[in-house]
Amino acid sequence: MKKRILVILTLVAMVALSVVALAPKVSAYYTCAEGPKKGELVDSKANCPGDTTDDNALMNTMTNVVNVIIGIVGFITIIMIIVGGIMYATSAGDAGKAKKAKDTIIYGLIGLVVAILAFAIVNFVLGNL
Repeated sequence: MKKRILVILTLVAMVALSVVALAPKVSAYYTCAEGPKKGELVDSKANCPGDTTDDNALMNTMTNVVNVIIGIVGFITIIMIIVGGIMYATSAGDAGKAKKAKDTIIYGLIGLVVAILAFAIVNFVLGNL
């Protein structure tokens, strides 16, 4: 029961991170960072001649953060699969230990699939913004 709750919480966390990463820009104005209008507030980057700064810096940062978190989750699931395999190999025929090991492997595989899908979805969506 505890593992199901953990799986559900992991899924909720991934969805929450995806929602945060996909949040639209809040500011309707842009501050020129370079050029003759440096420091002035304008309605779009097109009105800042000579400004070559990246206005997607926040989105790129959020993409990187989400990718790192998803990568860490994927790494943890691989570790859980390995631990489950070791538990299964050392169960010595005990049905309870073998079932616990199989459950660990199954939940690890589910977590790995979720992490891979989350990575694909987040990068697809953020790549198309």
